[in-house]
Amino acid sequence: MSKRTLYDKVWAKHKVATLPTGHDQLFIGLQYVHEVTSPPAFAGLREKGTKISYPERTFATVDHVIPTDDTSRPFKDKQAELMLSTLEKNVKDFDVTFFSPSSGKQGVVHIIGPEMGLTQPGMTIVCGDSHTCTHGAFGSLAFGIGTSEVQMVMETQTLAMKPFKVRQVNVKGPLKKGVCAKDIILKIIQLLGVKGGLGYAYEFTGTTIENLSMEDRLTICNMSIEAGARIGYINPDDTTFEYLRGREYAPKGEAFERAVEYWKSIASDKDAEYDDIVNIDANDIEPMVTWGITPGQVIGINENMPLINDLPEEDIKSAKEAYAYMKLEEGSPIKGVPVDVVFIGACTNGKLSDLKAAAEILDGKKVSKNIRLLVVPGSMKVKAEAEAEGLDRIFKAAGAEWREAGCSMCLAMNPDKLEGDQISASTSNRNFIGRQGSPSGRTLLLGPAMAAAAAVKGSIADAREFLA
Repeated sequence: MSKRTLYDKVWAKHKVATLPTGHDQLFIGLQYVHEVTSPPAFAGLREKGTKISYPERTFATVDHVIPTDDTSRPFKDKQAELMLSTLEKNVKDFDVTFFSPSSGKQGVVHIIGPEMGLTQPGMTIVCGDSHTCTHGAFGSLAFGIGTSEVQMVMETQTLAMKPFKVRQVNVKGPLKKGVCAKDIILKIIQLLGVKGGLGYAYEFTGTTIENLSMEDRLTICNMSIEAGARIGYINPDDTTFEYLRGREYAPKGEAFERAVEYWKSIASDKDAEYDDIVNIDANDIEPMVTWGITPGQVIGINENMPLINDLPEEDIKSAKEAYAYMKLEEGSPIKGVPVDVVFIGACTNGKLSDLKAAAEILDGKKVSKNIRLLVVPGSMKVKAEAEAEGLDRIFKAAGAEWREAGCSMCLAMNPDKLEGDQISASTSNRNFIGRQGSPSGRTLLLGPAMAAAAAVKGSIADAREFLA
C-alpha cells in the first residue's frame, strides 16, 4: 500500500475501531502529565475507584508553577506548593514515574521528554497541554488534550478522535544568515493564518526542514498549534535517529537498529497524497517579530507594521484591537520599538542551542540600562550543559538573571511576571492579551538571538548586526 503519509501510517497502526459517531478510537502510546491539568484527572480516578491501566506509559514533571529563582520547599506561593504536593501524592499513589526537582531530571515537559528519549517516532503522544504538538518533530502524532481526556487515557489508554486532513508545508532552500527556526514557523503562521490549520495535521518538509537540527525541528512543531494545527510533524531521518541514540529511554544495541528500520518505514511515501500542499521559499524568510496579540500578527524585522486599511476585511477588527492594546502605531517600523523585559526560555526556545544563540549575541556585551533579562533553561539537564559550556557566565556578565528550569514567564503561572503595561521581547510561543502575567502586559515574540539583541539595544533590533 503506497501513497501514504506518516500521519496515515501511524494513525492506522493505533486505530482500535471506528465508532458509530465517525470518530476513531486510538490507542495512545505515551502520556505526559504536569501539575496543572492532572489533579482533576487523578481525583476522577479516585472517585471511580479505578487505577491507571498502563502506568508505565505515563510520565510526570512539574514545570508551569515552579519558581525559577528560589526553589526551596515549601514554595513561597502557597498555591504552587499545594499543586506540587498534590502531584507528588498522585504519582506515588498511582505508580507514575515522576521527574521531580530532586531527581535532577525536572524541566518543561516538552523538553525533558525528547531529551530522555521517551519521545520516539511512530508514537501517539498526548498531554494536557496544547503545545504537545512539539513532539511531532520526531515523527510522532502528538497533540494536546483536555483534563477529562487526561483521565480517559489514564483509564483506557485510548481516545476517540476525528481523523484529520494532512497539509504538506514544504520549505525549500538555504536560510539566510541570522534566520532561525522560530522565524520559519512565524513566517508559516503569517502566511497560513492562526486558523489555517484547523482540521489539519501539518507535515513540515523540504530541504530547509531536513537541514535543521532536532532542537530546531522541535521549535517548528511546537508552534503548530499557533497555526491552528493540533498536530504538526516532521518525517524521521538520520538526524532523528542520531539524536535518540544512547538516550536513557531509547532502545539499546540491536534493539535500536531494529527500531531505526521501523522508524524509516513510517516516513511518508515519496508519492504520498496530501489534502493540500503549500510551498515556501526559505529565501523569503527574515528575522520575524510579532506586533499584535496573535502569533499571526507578525512581520519581518525591516518591515513596517501594517496599515489597517490595507488589511483584508476579516483582519481589521483584530488589528484595531491589537494596536489599541499594544499601544503601537500602524505603519511604523517594528525595529526600534522599546522593550522593558526580555525573556529567553520556554518549551519553544529553552533548549541548549537556543541559549547558545543568545549567548553568541551577549558575549562581551551588557544588557541595556533599565532592561530586565531573564534566561531560563528548559530543563535541569539543559542548565547543567549550559553551565558546563560557560554560557551562564556570559549571561551573568551581561547582566542577565540566570534561572532554574521551568516555564517561567511564558505563561507566568509563577512569580516571573510582567508588571503593568511593560512590554517584553519573548522567545515564548504566545502573545495573547495578559499572557505573561499582567492584564495589560505586552508581548513581542521573536527568536533567541533577536531577544538577546533587544536586551543589548533596549529595543527591537536586528540580531544580524551583532553577528561577526
